[in-house]
Amino acid sequence: MDSPEVTFTLAYIVFAICFVFTPDEFRSAGLTVQHLFSSWLGSEDVGFIQYHVKRTSITILVHSALPLGYYMGMCIAAPEKNLGYIHQLSDSWRAFLLLSFCLQLASWTLIIYWSHLHWSNHPISRALQAHAFPPYSGWGTVATSINTEFRQIDKFATGAPGARVIITDTWVLKVTTYHVYVALQNDSHLTVTESRQHQLSPESASPTQILTLRVESINPNVRAFDIRLNSTEYAELREKLHAPIRNAANVVIHQTISDLFLETFKAQVELNQPYMLPSGQDLEPCIGCMQFPAGAKLIRLCCEDGQCCQPCFCRPMWCLSCLGRWFASRQDQQRPETWLASKVPCPTCRARFCILDVCLVH
Repeated sequence: MDSPEVTFTLAYIVFAICFVFTPDEFRSAGLTVQHLFSSWLGSEDVGFIQYHVKRTSITILVHSALPLGYYMGMCIAAPEKNLGYIHQLSDSWRAFLLLSFCLQLASWTLIIYWSHLHWSNHPISRALQAHAFPPYSGWGTVATSINTEFRQIDKFATGAPGARVIITDTWVLKVTTYHVYVALQNDSHLTVTESRQHQLSPESASPTQILTLRVESINPNVRAFDIRLNSTEYAELREKLHAPIRNAANVVIHQTISDLFLETFKAQVELNQPYMLPSGQDLEPCIGCMQFPAGAKLIRLCCEDGQCCQPCFCRPMWCLSCLGRWFASRQDQQRPETWLASKVPCPTCRARFCILDVCLVH
């Protein structure tokens, strides 16, 4: 091959790989299927399932057109080959053109078949149909349930666009380039099957541990699938999940310093004197997370070497987890050994307190 043909071929291979696997640079430049066809796809927040049914379909069409795009580009990059004249093509180029057309034709045929009966033949629709039992009358009502829960702000979501993991109150979802895997939380159990250590991470200077979890359902019509996430997100995942998690591979899950401190913080607070809630007073939701009752109260209990904490007159407003996270966030992150002995201001009234002043509400 001559130089222009080699140059174009290498450039097109790089472009095709980046377009399919979409690095951050392509995503920032808007060179993604989601961005190029955003007006037709609509909003993911409005209709999650409908959005991904259309996204996976158009993705297959566009990706299957890449070989044909290469041929058309070669017509311009190497005009001396006369690739625009079919009767002058060599056997190899004629075979390549035929395969490219067949791939594109097969993709269109597949998409047309999927779109029949309001996309009921689509793999995502069939995956939802596996959950079509009371209270769900069909895959459409399952889709409505997922769409509604996806719009909630308290869902767990992580991962790159080609391998996103989404946990709602009822569903476990994995979004890939060509499919969306769906499992009902009440029917599922998760197993930690693998752990990989990555020394380099663009988000952190410290090593990163990636966990692989196998999601399996007691529903025989639901196919098992794997999800991957950072070990620092594991605690948040467990909080959102109702399904049990097993550690079959005896994987040691590394936690962040803040997570380890939060466990120690809770253990110490349980040893402190409890606070008896006055009769007639009800616990309000925690103003930090709005998910759990405000079960912690600050009462001045310590006074060491004349250095007393300040009294706090706030009613119980924070749950223990949120108060512990607040305590950790006010520390010197480079000196974790000093965290337990330090004092921080109350997040509401700014009265300084230490860990001995935190009491569980009974």
